[in-house]
Amino acid sequence: MASLNIAILTCSDTRDEASDTAGRALMELAWAEGHSVVNYEVQPDDRAVIAATLIRMADEEGADVILTCGGTGLGPRDVTPEATRDVSERLVPGIAEYLRAQSLLITGRAMLSRGTAVQRGTTLIINFPGSEKAARESFGFIAPQLDHAAKMARGDGHN
Repeated sequence: MASLNIAILTCSDTRDEASDTAGRALMELAWAEGHSVVNYEVQPDDRAVIAATLIRMADEEGADVILTCGGTGLGPRDVTPEATRDVSERLVPGIAEYLRAQSLLITGRAMLSRGTAVQRGTTLIINFPGSEKAARESFGFIAPQLDHAAKMARGDGHN
């Protein structure tokens, strides 16, 4: 597996870097897979701020994959999927469908997740739930496909 440049964005009004266990867990999991973490940030549940951060991470910081955590539920401030779609060039629905399907085997509450996955240029952006447990599970579900997805997004073909 090739090393990918991964950026992590936690979207939360109630977390900061010190209290963000989900984002730190994703960093550890990415490192354990041999990937580089090119950026990690915590931003508030603000659609414009999230969108601007995703654009910067993709376009300026060169992330192959951006993993967001938080803001995917039904709460009035949960706007991560909308901000993600705002910066999207193409939807990648199979990823979000797979995450929900696998998560439903663990908890029925997975049906309440509105997370999405999109492509911006050659960057794949995937929304995870905000709990550490759900973020860890979600990473485990998709980790085996990240390298191939990044190759395809760069136009490297199926080989």
